[in-house]
Amino acid sequence: MSDVERYIEKRKKRSSKFEKNFEKGYEAFAFSAMLRDARQRAGITQEMIAKKLRTKKSAISRIENHAEDIRLSTLGKYAHALGKKLTVRLAD
Repeated sequence: MSDVERYIEKRKKRSSKFEKNFEKGYEAFAFSAMLRDARQRAGITQEMIAKKLRTKKSAISRIENHAEDIRLSTLGKYAHALGKKLTVRLAD
């Protein structure tokens, strides 16, 4: 376990508020990273996807950096622009 992981675990044990906020923030971060990685693997720049979605590069940057507040319809368009299909599922 790294020093960062140990620190996070200690903070979680000391503060339930930190634990709750950390998990929510981490999920958004991981989702953002997944979107960015999918775009990069497809060989598409933010400018290119913005053009396909008829928006600005700054909007794509916000999607990729603040994924906690994206409309499902926007995600569908983003996936389509990458030649992908959006699949949503509920998990326990």
